[in-house]
Amino acid sequence: MTANEVMAQLKKLGSEQTKKTLMKHGAKEPFFGVKVADLKVLQKKIKTDHALALELYDTGNSDAMYLAGLVADPEAVTKAQLQKWVKGAYWYMLSGFTVPWVASESPFGRELALDWIDSDAEQIANAGWSTYGCVLSIKPDAELDLPEIEKLLKRITAEIGSATNRVRYAMNAFVISVGGYVAPLTAKAKAAAKVIGAVEVDMGDTSCKVPDATAYIAKIEQMGRVGKKRKHAAC
Repeated sequence: MTANEVMAQLKKLGSEQTKKTLMKHGAKEPFFGVKVADLKVLQKKIKTDHALALELYDTGNSDAMYLAGLVADPEAVTKAQLQKWVKGAYWYMLSGFTVPWVASESPFGRELALDWIDSDAEQIANAGWSTYGCVLSIKPDAELDLPEIEKLLKRITAEIGSATNRVRYAMNAFVISVGGYVAPLTAKAKAAAKVIGAVEVDMGDTSCKVPDATAYIAKIEQMGRVGKKRKHAAC
């Protein structure tokens, strides 16, 4: 499919109701309001098409940008492209999911995650923590820098209270990722979760809630899934 064909299809799939819902979460024009389930149907048709992904992201249309992350090739993406993408990720669905999914499976995942974490821009820092969390979910423990991850847990306990809104959410999610995906550090993650306690994040005019890290990690333990890695970051 060409970019024009995809955009035409997205326009047909969009709805005002979905637009209203997404705008409550932070989406802004231009976008059509396409449900994620419908985007995944398109993804199956397109499969992997990195050139198309770059074109779709460049449209600035949120639906197309999200789809771009689903059809991009992490092995083909360049560091420059990812830096461009993160700067264009203007709301959390893009900065917390689209960009991290591709970045974490690229050769530059950890490197960019650490760079973005230190950004003063909320969405870029959100992308940084989210990217590192995705790295934890797919990389074998032997390929992870455990002392570095432990330092990041300590950083979160010290900084989460003063972090910006979506960064707090991403930090909390990072603690959960460490607890759930990195068995050697589960105890450290549980300790960090206990210290940070309930995390307050403004979720806009929605019913969404911030997961309780302690309870979430406990649930993963009860399911016997601690240390179980994902095949891909995207879900």
